[in-house]
Amino acid sequence: MMLKIGITGGIGSGKTTVCKVFELLGVPVFYADDVAKSIMHTDPILKSEVLDAFGQNSYTQSGELNRSYISSIVFNDKYELEKLNSLVHPAVFRAFDTWVLSQKEASYVIKEAALLYESDAYKMCDQSVLVISPIETRISRVKARDGISAEDIQLRMNRQFSDEQKMKFADHVLNNDERQLLIPQIIQLHQQFLMIGS
Repeated sequence: MMLKIGITGGIGSGKTTVCKVFELLGVPVFYADDVAKSIMHTDPILKSEVLDAFGQNSYTQSGELNRSYISSIVFNDKYELEKLNSLVHPAVFRAFDTWVLSQKEASYVIKEAALLYESDAYKMCDQSVLVISPIETRISRVKARDGISAEDIQLRMNRQFSDEQKMKFADHVLNNDERQLLIPQIIQLHQQFLMIGS
């Protein structure tokens, strides 16, 4: 069986940077959040479920997801957001299973997901890695990257588990605080995973 590693971290923690380093080491990475966006357009089962749950306005006449309409429903309503996630997460799980089958040459694979623990996706992985960073560092990174206010960033953070909650689930923690060197931490984990996966 292919060894599956989940990687997560709060917004601005640097989980994507960590995954890019793993890719440079030759490890295939499945970016769950990117896949979630694309399968909203391409997965016929998911499209049908979204239409049933949120109505005909969920998609445009040309079959594109009506993002502004969906956002207006789920943005401030926890129940509606949970309803959407309950449709999207299983579709992403299906896509991941299919993708894993195509990675026959790899010693192990990585699934990167912002909501790895919140969505229970970590249960489909053999081990999980949490990328952590001080909150001030995360806020300044996201402000520089996305040009949004600290208040908006804090709102996004509040929708995810805290690092303390995530640590209860994590098998490994990578510290991306800009004081400790990140790459040696990644290489050490990579060597561990190669040993387990071989």
